[in-house]
Amino acid sequence: MYRLLVVDDEEMIRKLIRKYAEFEGHEVTEAENGMEAVELVRRDPGAFDLAVLDVMMPELDGFSAAGEIRKVSPMPVLMLSARGEEYDRIHGFELGVDDYVVKPFSPKELMLRVNAIMNRAKPREAEKKRSLVEIEGLCINFDARVVTVDGERASLSPKEYELLSYLVQNRGLALTREMLITNVWGYDFYGDDRTLDTHIKLLRRSLGPYSRFIVTLRGVGYRFDP
Repeated sequence: MYRLLVVDDEEMIRKLIRKYAEFEGHEVTEAENGMEAVELVRRDPGAFDLAVLDVMMPELDGFSAAGEIRKVSPMPVLMLSARGEEYDRIHGFELGVDDYVVKPFSPKELMLRVNAIMNRAKPREAEKKRSLVEIEGLCINFDARVVTVDGERASLSPKEYELLSYLVQNRGLALTREMLITNVWGYDFYGDDRTLDTHIKLLRRSLGPYSRFIVTLRGVGYRFDP
């Protein structure tokens, strides 16, 4: 089930799309112009999974609305237009729209295109989830290289962050000292095990109550085990 935002100044078009979308189990919210659509998305950027936007609308056209929506939400956009000129399609794709359907259209084909767009978006969504790990009050944002402990940003050195990152990405696995040193410091590391132990100690201090997630495996190494 997807949450669709259907935007068209023609009520008949909106009702036709709603009929077919709801038949397939999707949830539909209607807007009769681009300005109304932008306000709905600004109010709650996560409220919709995909927007279906007509190009020619009063107050704010579909291209402008798509541009404004892109500023606050990464959700896919499918454009509808009575015009099939190549310039319009290129302009839409340059704005980052995911597909372009020319009126008159087949509602069944439109639904197939919606499903195809969402299927392509699933891997991106899964990747986004992998880039953010939350365990109790510990949150690691790998894209931003930011770690927070109970909502407060933790002050980690670059090596502490890299060590935590490797531990978390391999959570549940027993990681030997050699594996940790090779993957965090690299093959040209000239220190000794005490360097690793010192960084583990500093990392535990930075994680506060969640330091317990780093388990010492005597004679082996460490394991991140929440």
